[in-house]
Amino acid sequence: QVQLVESGGGLVQAGGSLRLSCTASGRTFSIYTMGWFRQAPGKEREFVARITWSGGNTYYEDSVKGRFTISRDNALNTVYLQMNSLKPEDTAVYYCAAAKRYYSGTESNTVDNYDYWGQGTQVTISS
Repeated sequence: QVQLVESGGGLVQAGGSLRLSCTASGRTFSIYTMGWFRQAPGKEREFVARITWSGGNTYYEDSVKGRFTISRDNALNTVYLQMNSLKPEDTAVYYCAAAKRYYSGTESNTVDNYDYWGQGTQVTISS
């Protein structure tokens, strides 16, 4: 099993920045891909960004390209999501996810392709 713990959410004004962290523990050697998803009230959970654990290959949802950056620190078993130029529409609960498969394409955008999930952290952007 793998446990994921997110942190770093909060309330910021539009145009501000936040950095989310997700630390994995347990059988971390089984992780090949890490992703960030978000879910706004009344909406389905949607893909935000992902990174492959070994090579650091990244992929972003179109609305966050150029504003968000996903990175990882393998030594700390931690994945980060740096979020800049935040907009009110970025308001959501953000979830970290881990997959036991290597995803280098759009298959990483699918909720069902991830095996482990964190508890989520609230991000609220005020206008």
